[in-house]
Amino acid sequence: MYRKYIAECIGTFTLAFLILEAAAGGTQLPLPVPVMAALVLGLCVYTIGSISGCHINPAVTVGLFTLGRTSVKDTFLYIVFQLSGAVGAIIVAKYFAIGLPPVATEMFTLRVFLAEALGTALFTFGIAAVVSEKVPAVMSGAVVGGSLLLGVLVASLAGSFGILNPAVAFALNNTSFTALWAPVIGSVFGFQLYQYLAKP
Repeated sequence: MYRKYIAECIGTFTLAFLILEAAAGGTQLPLPVPVMAALVLGLCVYTIGSISGCHINPAVTVGLFTLGRTSVKDTFLYIVFQLSGAVGAIIVAKYFAIGLPPVATEMFTLRVFLAEALGTALFTFGIAAVVSEKVPAVMSGAVVGGSLLLGVLVASLAGSFGILNPAVAFALNNTSFTALWAPVIGSVFGFQLYQYLAKP
């Protein structure tokens, strides 16, 4: 019964470790970080999507909860295991002497908050199409990964760090109000908007 929670932990660890390594100035990556994150998420959809649904993001889990797609128990345990994956990424990064990035906390402004929320809304709008089975299963990873890339780019251009994931923000030592809560609000909005538009 814990396989789906372990899958969430592994997926979040993988995503957080990649971004943590890049942010800490580790090994030179061959692609921009947003593209790498989109690829990781897309691959996770194909590998663990059938096990846990591949949320690997507390904001996504909360958004799906508002659609009735997850129970209270699963929502709580998913978030616990996602944060555990982020902690694991920090521990492994320290072991490999990658180090941790300096505290990267945005000063709270409405513009930054809305940028992060907007990026997450666009991201989860794409996920909503997948979970509503409006996208062919073979394209699910590409759509989810592409939606993340779009969301990160929009959020970054609008003025935020474009993290869109509270667990990854935690791994990056960013526990600002914006990093933790803007993605949650944006996620709920994105999921609810798609459900409203797609309703028969």
